[in-house]
Amino acid sequence: MCGIVGLFLKEDSLKPELGNMLSQMLVTMSDRGPDSAGIAVYNDEKTEESKLTIQSIQPEKDFPKLTEYIKSELNVSVSLKQNHNHAVLYSCKNKVNNIRELLQKNRKEIVVVSIGEQIEIYKEVGLPKFVAETFNLKSMAGSHGIGHTRMATESAVSTLGAHPFSTGPDQCLVHNGSLSNHSSLRRKLKREGIYFETENDTEVGAAYLSWCMQQGFSLKEALQKGLSDLDGFYTFVVGTKDGFGVLRDSVACKPAIMAENSKYVAFGSEYRALAVLPNIDQAEVWEPEPATVYFWNKKT
Repeated sequence: MCGIVGLFLKEDSLKPELGNMLSQMLVTMSDRGPDSAGIAVYNDEKTEESKLTIQSIQPEKDFPKLTEYIKSELNVSVSLKQNHNHAVLYSCKNKVNNIRELLQKNRKEIVVVSIGEQIEIYKEVGLPKFVAETFNLKSMAGSHGIGHTRMATESAVSTLGAHPFSTGPDQCLVHNGSLSNHSSLRRKLKREGIYFETENDTEVGAAYLSWCMQQGFSLKEALQKGLSDLDGFYTFVVGTKDGFGVLRDSVACKPAIMAENSKYVAFGSEYRALAVLPNIDQAEVWEPEPATVYFWNKKT
């Protein structure tokens, strides 16, 4: 019984309020998942750099000399901005994969949470209010974002086990439900060269979508393909560089509600997550259909 929220802004004037709005939405879902919480924020500022969000259980030890280490090993310019036990590494776009591989090979105490031009992910054990305050989520600006509060069922309560999970550039997934075939699918994806940080079934779902897109499928096609390949009951919200998508399984027993007006598109596991938003009384509100892919992006 996890809680999911998502928000896609149509109006640029609201971008400075993205983190504040998402934080309020997420806190309303606290009783659906008291174990851990997380949020993915997409900032659409144009830049020549890409970002890696990283996490450490000993940031005071691991972060201070990290940029010097990366520079010495890869001869690349890199900068770091710390936020509690997370940090964002900034470097040129063609070097982020080299940095990720270096950290995964030689600095296993540091976990790469996400990579991309716009995405940043922050997650931690605890109630949504605690997590939001820890990372100062209310101050974050952006064009869209998704969040999750977790009630653990099939894997450990940990920072790494918290959602969102990111397994592709500027891509992430949050999930309410459970995948019954995640173990066999994980083995298959490992044979395809997919790297996993946890035993969480949601990470498998995220990796499956990334793998499908590597094979040439669009996100919509990957989600539709998942209806036959992913066993279980689930509601997915997927974040991408351009927007976010929603998919419920064919039974659709996990709750979901959506709203759209001239200012934003919003998703919540329950209506109370949407009720905190401005001008919600001017929005069309509906329940997404089973086995139907919904997607909003900056091009539409």
